[in-house]
Amino acid sequence: METIYQNQKEYPEKLNKIYAPPTKLYVVGDATILNKPSIAIIGCRNASEYGKRVAFKFAYELAKKGIIVISGLARGIDIYSHLGAVKANGKTIAVLGSGFNHIYPPEHKKYCVDIVEKGGAVITEYESSTKPVPTNFPIRNRIISGLSDGVLVVEAKQKSGTLITVDYALEQGKNVFIIPRKYYK
Repeated sequence: METIYQNQKEYPEKLNKIYAPPTKLYVVGDATILNKPSIAIIGCRNASEYGKRVAFKFAYELAKKGIIVISGLARGIDIYSHLGAVKANGKTIAVLGSGFNHIYPPEHKKYCVDIVEKGGAVITEYESSTKPVPTNFPIRNRIISGLSDGVLVVEAKQKSGTLITVDYALEQGKNVFIIPRKYYK
């Protein structure tokens, strides 16, 4: 695990431009990809089969073109986005809402290994012992949008973490793209 402080040259320049940038990031994997062209692919945890397919396919195609895929390692759209990038032998960044000792959801810990082995990174602003409490995830979302050059929304529920990330993205001046329902077969 590497720790990158805000005053270091390795710190992602994009995060210096957001409100309340993290003062440090803990990184497992390739920290250099934090400064590469990227897109966040986000959506609901309780995703439809259609949404999962779309997230996977977009992540796969973007990763094949060298775009870094960013998401939050959550169930649903997030994990399918990471899996699509990994399947394409591309790079993805998983932004945790907890410390490394408490990866959430626990069944996704195995995917962290795949992400890192493919040249991606798993990052968090939280100390290793930090548990995945509900308040961490909306705060974490500013990093997902902050690291990205744009945000792609696949599926969203009302009053969701997805919409919180969209709000951050708009505040940060990011482009937000939305997949229409039943766009992709």
